[in-house]
Amino acid sequence: MPHESYMFQAMSLAVKGAGHTSPNPVVGAVIVKGDKIIGRGWHKKAGMPHAEIEAIKSAKEGVSGAALYVTLEPCCHWGRTPPCTGAIISAGIKKVVIGHNDPNPKVAGKGVRALKAAGIAVVTGVLRDECRGLNEAYIKYITSGMPFVTLKLASSLDGRIAAVGGASKWITGIEARRHAHRLRGLSDAVMVGVNTVLADDPELTVRFVKGKNPVRVVVDSALKTPLSAKVFVDADKDGLIIFTSDKASRAKATKAKALGADVVRVSSAKGGVDLKEVMKELGRREITSLLVEGGGTIAAGAVKKGLIDKLCLFMAPKLIGGDGVAVIGPLCVKDPAKALPVSGMTIAMIGKDILVEGYFKGI
Repeated sequence: MPHESYMFQAMSLAVKGAGHTSPNPVVGAVIVKGDKIIGRGWHKKAGMPHAEIEAIKSAKEGVSGAALYVTLEPCCHWGRTPPCTGAIISAGIKKVVIGHNDPNPKVAGKGVRALKAAGIAVVTGVLRDECRGLNEAYIKYITSGMPFVTLKLASSLDGRIAAVGGASKWITGIEARRHAHRLRGLSDAVMVGVNTVLADDPELTVRFVKGKNPVRVVVDSALKTPLSAKVFVDADKDGLIIFTSDKASRAKATKAKALGADVVRVSSAKGGVDLKEVMKELGRREITSLLVEGGGTIAAGAVKKGLIDKLCLFMAPKLIGGDGVAVIGPLCVKDPAKALPVSGMTIAMIGKDILVEGYFKGI
C-alpha cells in the first residue's frame, strides 16, 4: 500500500484522542511489516504514553525491521513521558514515515535528526496538510502562546441572533445545538461576555453529546455576573475564570472566588477588558483551544483585535428582520473591499440548518 493509505489509518487513530490530549497534540501511529499492519496506537491523554509507544506495545509480533507511520514528528525530549525516538530506535524500527514536523522548539526537526543518526530511514510530509489540520489548536498554541480561537455563532438567514426584545431560544434546531455541544466537548474552554450571562444565564456545559465540560470563561469588566448564575455550578470542579478590571468590586470578587471562580483582573480596553491579554493568560494556563460563543459585542471585539482563527456559523432557515439583534457587533467597516475575508470555507447541512465554516487567517 502507498504511504498515504497507511497515513490515513494513522490519522483515523489520532482523532480518537481529540478533546483529551491538551496541551499535547493528537497523534496516531501504525506499524507496518511485510505490507501488514501489526501495531496501532494513539495518544489518549496528556501524561499517558504517546502514539508511537502505544503502537509498539500493541504489535502482535516483533517490530524489528518494520516501518512506523506517525502523524507527527516523534518527540526526542523528556516531558511527562520519555522520548519516543529512543523507544523507536531500541525497538529496531527501520523506517519512519511522518505526516508533519512538530513546531515545538524542543522537537522541531530534532526528532528526525535523531532517527536518521541511528540509521533509520525517514520520510516526511506525507499528507502534511491533513495531519496539520488535526492539530491546528496545538500549532497555534505552541507557536504563539495563545489558544486557537473558534467563533461559534448561530443566527437567522438575515444575520440575527435574537428577536426584537432579546428573545433568542431557539433559533437553530436540535441537530445544530448537538453539534455545538460537540464543539464544546472538543475545546479546552468556552467563553462568553457578561451580556450573554445576563440575558441567557447559560450553563456552558456539554449536554446532548458525551464529552468533558470545558473550562468556562466570562469576560466581565465590571463584575456584573450574578452570584446565582449557572456558570457557578460545579465551578470548583470544571473551572470558571472571570476576567474583570480594576473597577470591579473587590467584595463581590471575594464572594465569586468562594463559589469556585478564579477572578482575574486584566487591563481595561475600550468597551471592556483587553482581550489579547485575556488570550495570553489563557495560554499561560495551557488552554490550547477556546470556543467563543458570544454575544455580538465580544465577538466583534475579538474579530477587530485579530484574535479569531476559525468561524463556525450556524444559520437557521428563517428571517427575523432588521429590528432583531445582529449576530456580530459593529466592526466599523467603511469599505466592503476592506471587510475581513473568510478563507477555506465549507458549507454543510446540519439538520435543517446551514453550517458555514472558514478561517480568518492561516494556521
